[in-house]
Amino acid sequence: MSELLKVTHLYKEFGTNVVLKDLNLSVNKGEVVVIIGPSGCGKSTFLRCLNGLEEIQSGVITVDGLPVEAGKRDITKLRQKIGMVFQSYELFPHKTVLENCILAPIKVQKREKDDAVKEALELLDKVGLADKKDYYPRQLSGGQKQRVAIVRALLMHPEILLFDEVTAALDPEMVHEVLETMLALAKAGSTMIIVTHEMSFAEAVADRIIFLDKGEIVEETDNVFGFFEQPKTERAKKFLKTFSYEK
Repeated sequence: MSELLKVTHLYKEFGTNVVLKDLNLSVNKGEVVVIIGPSGCGKSTFLRCLNGLEEIQSGVITVDGLPVEAGKRDITKLRQKIGMVFQSYELFPHKTVLENCILAPIKVQKREKDDAVKEALELLDKVGLADKKDYYPRQLSGGQKQRVAIVRALLMHPEILLFDEVTAALDPEMVHEVLETMLALAKAGSTMIIVTHEMSFAEAVADRIIFLDKGEIVEETDNVFGFFEQPKTERAKKFLKTFSYEK
């Protein structure tokens, strides 16, 4: 497997608050890495650093050998290699589902409209939303909006997909449909980094688990089942116990 993303000695702070401390990580093409950890441990900030949405104080991030540097002129081109799906959908309310999907491919990548529409319709069909192409975001459920956001990201043909707690704002009944879409992407060989609190999903989809706490990688393993059954660190054990309830 070829290395697609490499993070070396990443350090990030907000004022005097150190959010990420000397993080090192590499992700291979086709790999699914799931990042878990308590709220406020730096998971979302880490994804935003990978996409150049946050400036870092020190360290190096490369995607396919190209450095990610927030604020640089070529960051837009680099971001096309990194698709990101947010918790809050970020859909344009005044545009239809189809218009939301094809906007970036046409405006940013200068693709032909007919080509973008054709691919968008194919992807919307795959996630069960072909009949909603002319709907506006306000007419969709949360789960449907999130699947549209995933299609929009896929249309840019990214080399790696970042998912930031994409089910956190959804009703429980809608979570399943979004996770099924992500699971299908994983099975299709997409390279993904996923931040989630859905532990059963993490166990099902991950090739590797990263447990983050206080801005540091506390535990990292490709023995996914073993991690959830018997984590090696006391901090991870304590964290996972919060997801276990006596019957």
